[in-house]
Amino acid sequence: MHEMGIVTHLAKTLDELSKEQNITKIGSVTLQIGEVSGILTDYFTDCWDYFKGRYPVLKDSVLKLETIPAVTWCNHCKRTYPTVQYGKECPYCHSGETWLLKGSECIIKEIEAE
Repeated sequence: MHEMGIVTHLAKTLDELSKEQNITKIGSVTLQIGEVSGILTDYFTDCWDYFKGRYPVLKDSVLKLETIPAVTWCNHCKRTYPTVQYGKECPYCHSGETWLLKGSECIIKEIEAE
């Protein structure tokens, strides 16, 4: 249920930014969401549709979501692999000495403003 908190913070941040930059309308916001971020994109979009109505600058905006693939690094064999497909164990050497390189982020990529 952290989608609501993220959307609330995002909407407030965009509202403050628009006041600082004299932006009257935000047409779209593109977010990059990590594949293993835990964010439920359908619920995130529903939260966005609710909160954008509370901020005039966001009223007609569109939320665009892009997925960042999750990639894990194996410290044992020094290779990367797709996290979702193989999990924590390296598919090459079967080591558990792995960590997530990317795929848990939530990044504002682009704001289309007027």
